[in-house]
Amino acid sequence: MIAKGKDYKGKAILQWTSDVRIAPKRGRILDRNGKELAISANVFRVDLDLNSLRETIKKNKLTMNDIAPELATILGMKSSDVLPILTRTNSKGKPIGAVILKRRIDKTTSDKINDYSKKLNLRGIVITGDTQRYYPNNNFLASVLGHTNSDGNGLTGVELYYNKFLSGVPGIKLSETDRKSEDLPYTISDYTKPIDGKDVVLTIDETIQYFCEKAASQAMIDNKAAAVTIIAMNPKNGEILGMANKPDYNPNNPWDLSKSYDENQKVWRNRAVSDTFEPGSIFKVFTAIAAMKEGVVKETDKFTCTGSTVVAGRRIKCWKTTGHGVESFVDIIKNSCNVGFMELGRRLGPEKLNKYISLFGFGKKTGIDLNGEALGIIRKTKNMTAQDVATTSFGQSNTLSCVQYLTGLNAIANGGKLITPHVMKEIVDYNDTNTKKVLQTYSNYNVRTIIDDKTTAKLRSYLEQVVESGGGKKAYIAGYHIAGKTGTAQKISTTGPGYAPQKYVSSFAGMAPAADPQITILVNIDEPDPSNYYGGQIATVVGKQVFDDIFNYLSIKSDASNAEVNKSLLKDIIVPELRGLKKADAEKLLKEDNLKSKTSSDGDIITDMTPKPGYTVKEGTDIILRTDALKEESNVVVVPNIIGDSTETASKVLNSLGLKAKFIGSGLVSEQSIEGTEVKKGTTITLHLDVITD
Repeated sequence: MIAKGKDYKGKAILQWTSDVRIAPKRGRILDRNGKELAISANVFRVDLDLNSLRETIKKNKLTMNDIAPELATILGMKSSDVLPILTRTNSKGKPIGAVILKRRIDKTTSDKINDYSKKLNLRGIVITGDTQRYYPNNNFLASVLGHTNSDGNGLTGVELYYNKFLSGVPGIKLSETDRKSEDLPYTISDYTKPIDGKDVVLTIDETIQYFCEKAASQAMIDNKAAAVTIIAMNPKNGEILGMANKPDYNPNNPWDLSKSYDENQKVWRNRAVSDTFEPGSIFKVFTAIAAMKEGVVKETDKFTCTGSTVVAGRRIKCWKTTGHGVESFVDIIKNSCNVGFMELGRRLGPEKLNKYISLFGFGKKTGIDLNGEALGIIRKTKNMTAQDVATTSFGQSNTLSCVQYLTGLNAIANGGKLITPHVMKEIVDYNDTNTKKVLQTYSNYNVRTIIDDKTTAKLRSYLEQVVESGGGKKAYIAGYHIAGKTGTAQKISTTGPGYAPQKYVSSFAGMAPAADPQITILVNIDEPDPSNYYGGQIATVVGKQVFDDIFNYLSIKSDASNAEVNKSLLKDIIVPELRGLKKADAEKLLKEDNLKSKTSSDGDIITDMTPKPGYTVKEGTDIILRTDALKEESNVVVVPNIIGDSTETASKVLNSLGLKAKFIGSGLVSEQSIEGTEVKKGTTITLHLDVITD
């Protein structure tokens, strides 16, 4: 007793006590306005105190084989699965004392188990409260929220990253029993109440997330894309307001049994954080600010683009293979001129270029509070050749993630501060009177001033011109002063060196209003239809939709009139050729194109029209149809802009206007011999084609 008393006491307590762990309720995940994104529903679990159960079935002259089938039927399990649980042993072959039979059963099932237990006078079948994770919006925000495993612990996303706050502390029910496992009336029973998990409030705004999800889903369909990612952020504090990845999954049922474990993991992955890509021309924003800050370029500098330039013996093309001609610094940004940016790279050199790449956080983790963040790949300065400097300057060679890119762009939007992006706003708890108590607020901002506000303001004014009249004009909304940049990059091959044929990433990054941005967004379209992949054509349209929704929701005011704003939101339509058609047929075609018609005379055949076929107008524009005598100008059409179109689309548009197409090269239209002017039908338009990587 003196030497071994402590050990014997411990063994004795195990013999005469029975304990069952009681699961706490997992905390909720809420959006910034308190909307529930993940909750725990109250259900029940069946625990087995096997010591008590073995005693009572022996007393009642039963066996585990006798009770297994009925328990299985009530619980919707197989008897062959229940019996091994009832007879489980430890590693030494000795019967174990306690085990979980089934979790997350409803009240009806728990009542049936209780009735069955009473009917056979069984002791040791313990019903306690349990929680089941539930995501009320199904796929909504899935890759950010993540999901839990069968034990209720976070497996991915916010559920994993903030698991220690969400999970809570289990309770314990401890009671003394006699040798027959019956409760003793005079014993000390102990009950420790479980401590429920805390609520995690996100920076996500449910409404802005909806805008991002809606736009991403539509972009996937419209562009037959493999995947689409859209992020919306507050550039002033690094808060992520929306982060959508399509395709996604339903965290209520995360396991697709037709897929392997690795395939399921791939579906769960948050591509905005975990995947990297060559950014293409959206990276030119950072080359431009590096050149401005280092004083190697002035606004009045002139650049001559002939369509390509030779770097260390290799000819590297501009996306416009016929060249942009003589351009200013602002022009090379507006036109996204590779030749101009290669010259900026040459002036900077590898040391200074990589200095700013590092300064903006590329090649390093942002520190976002989500698991699986990718580093990206940045060429080391000592290994960079002149060709590497050239291609890096316009967005090739290096890789980065969507969240890395937008974090860097935020520094240009907010006046030069690099701020850690994050999805957690605060951790909260509620007392017995339902009073909210904030336990922790996000504080790991790690704010670093990397550029002065004067330089960033100047660059924002240049980027505003990109959207007003440059490559990003399809994102233009009157009076909102969106500053942005488009990009089109080939995807790196996964099977060997070089790039994968017919696979591209199209992007648009923007901020608004340009003078003092309140919102930044990034649209990333992975592997769009190779016949229409140009970022200025497809990613800008998505960005425009997201910006418009957010402007209205946040009541950000335009300095244009309502009529001007509404007009800029309408789609551009190329006026079709209607001359020679019957009036009814012409009116039908206009209606299909969302155009209106006005007839100036009473005839039945259209002889002339204003504006002429080929002009680009907004939806809802009135097209005046004439049915009087045929005039000479009825043979005249306008050549529309078809830059970025495939040969099939370009041929269809020109042929419908009575024009001929002559193609040079292969790929998409990168240059056209005539644009925006009136010509006679039958005129041949020369179209230069190239694999556009902008």
